[in-house]
Amino acid sequence: MTAFNTTETMKMQKKMKTLLTAVALMCATACSDGFTYTTYPCYLVIDNSIHQNTTLAAAMTAASPGVFCTIRSNETKKKYLFSNNMGQTSETQFTAIDLRQTRSIGMNNAVVVGFGSLTGEFYAYDLECPECYDPNAVPNRSKPLDIHSDGNATCKVCHRTFNLNSGGNCTSDAGVKNMTRYRAATAGPFATLAVGN
Repeated sequence: MTAFNTTETMKMQKKMKTLLTAVALMCATACSDGFTYTTYPCYLVIDNSIHQNTTLAAAMTAASPGVFCTIRSNETKKKYLFSNNMGQTSETQFTAIDLRQTRSIGMNNAVVVGFGSLTGEFYAYDLECPECYDPNAVPNRSKPLDIHSDGNATCKVCHRTFNLNSGGNCTSDAGVKNMTRYRAATAGPFATLAVGN
């Protein structure tokens, strides 16, 4: 019984160390953001060393910029849903750690993460169109962007195009807001992903 508790304690300490490292990376980049990021509540931590999800891993690989993964959660079925702009889709059950964590996944339960091919920077975007979606509207209707294999996102409502590879700027209309961004950090494809603000 003691050996089991010691092993479990060591595993938990390792996971906490990984989480704290991810949070430290987010804090280190927070000071230089120049008001780039939104203050809209978002908090998501996924330990991909446990989930081993290849759809998510493809977007967390610095060596493959331009791959972007949309992350959603199904709280009823207790699972994460992943789809990337290269056509991969998958899902994975919440772990015991995931069940204990609080999640707030963007404005409408969807964020997009990946390394930009033009900047090499790791990005996290909200999936809602920054021009069409109003989180304060009643009724609250989603205006999600479609993510394409070329690293662009388009809105079905306003038909504007945004470039995920260069910070979410609008490429089809001057003077339009950039995509909503969150702070994000990853230590590699099968490490911890942390998204927040």
